[in-house]
This record gives sequence, structure tokens and C-alpha cells, in this order.
Amino acid sequence: MARPAPGDAGPPQFDYPGRDLEAMAFAPRYHAWIRDEFAPVLHGDVAEVGAGDGGFSHLLLALPLRSLTLYEPCAALQARQPPTLGRPDVTRKPTTLGADAPQSAFDAVLYVNVLEHIADDVRELALAHAALRPGGRLCVFVPALRWLTSAHDRRVGHQRRYGRAELRQKVEAAGFTIERLDWFDAPGVLGWALCMKLLGLTMQPATVALYDRAVVSWLRPLEQRWRPPVGKNLLLVARRSEAPAG
Repeated sequence: MARPAPGDAGPPQFDYPGRDLEAMAFAPRYHAWIRDEFAPVLHGDVAEVGAGDGGFSHLLLALPLRSLTLYEPCAALQARQPPTLGRPDVTRKPTTLGADAPQSAFDAVLYVNVLEHIADDVRELALAHAALRPGGRLCVFVPALRWLTSAHDRRVGHQRRYGRAELRQKVEAAGFTIERLDWFDAPGVLGWALCMKLLGLTMQPATVALYDRAVVSWLRPLEQRWRPPVGKNLLLVARRSEAPAG
């Protein structure tokens, strides 16, 4: 969801009403796949930045976490978060990570389809580094391949689609050691190029649900066994170094 750079003055301004979130609600297999890729490093105190309507947050509750802190400054999206998030081990913050400015508070900080919306992603990664305890993990899932940028990306507030080298450089510059950086969803490259790039379409619930049912069931085990050489998204896990980012 679109938001200003962390630390900007004034209240957050939003030009994205969440249509993508509505469509992606029809992709439970896809989201469970993303969660399970991150699950080995999600433990203790976890922060999800850009929790949106809480759809992915709900999946995180199935993991054995000590606490889950959700950052979402958009009131309209907060209002759509499910009642299941009203647990004593879940804290909901109507702010950005920068506005809250926690220090060494979390064992993992998670960005799922969020970092691409943040104008100053370099500063955001530095904030995530400061918010993590030494040895804590940064988990990032972002859209990939700059040449796939479409009118749809611009409509939903994407500041960028990431190149693999760009994401690596920015994360390492923030003081992290990358543990994995993988392409994700290889068939999605063709689908996005055709539907979004060439035909100028937008995400539709029926299309998302069809892909989730017909493709993800066989794609997930395939990509988990053979990591693809390219993909519509990038998935990254990085470890916070002992020294603060400089």
C-alpha cells in the first residue's frame, strides 16, 4: 500500500484504495507458500510492516511466535483487519516503522509486497536494521524485473520493481548479510507481461483465484525443489550484523 517515506512530516497520504488486496484475498495458497518460505526464520518477536487488511497477518498467527506487531498507517485498511488479530500477543500500530522508531525490538521484520511502495527504501531498510536484534532476520518479498513495470504497477503505487542486483546492493548497504535471495513464481513473468504489460489489465479476483487453484498447487513443490532462473517476484532473507548499519 502506498505511503510516504518514513519520517516525512504530516499525516500519511494514500492514493491506493486497496483493490489489489481485495483481489489477492482470493490467493490463499500463494500467500501460504510465501509464509512457509519465511517460516524457518520467523520466531520470537516479529514485526510485519505494511500489514494492510491483515490477510497475510492472519496466516502468521499459525506460526509459534512470541508476539506479532503490525504496522499499518492507513485507517481504511486497519478497519478491514479481521477479528482474529485481536489477540493479546498481537499489537496493532497505526504508524510506519519510522514513526515508531523501535530499537533492537524484534527477532524478524517482514515486508510482503510493501517495500516497493516506499519512496525511500534505503532509509526503510536502515530502520529495519535498527529495529532488529543482532542476528535478527529481514524478510522481503517484492515484485521483480524492471521491464515488467506496467500501468498497473503505477496505479497501485509501486515506486519500482526490483532487479536482483539492486535488491542485494541495497540490503547489504543497510548492514545485512544475505542468506537467501531467490526468484519466485516463474510462470507469473509471462502472465504479467501479457496481461498487465501488453493488454493493460488489472488484477481481478476471478483470475487470481484461478491461478491460485490451477497453478500454485504444482508450482510450489516444483520451485521449492528447483529454484527458477527468473521470476515475477524476489524473496529475500537477510541477517542483521552485530554492528549497526553505517
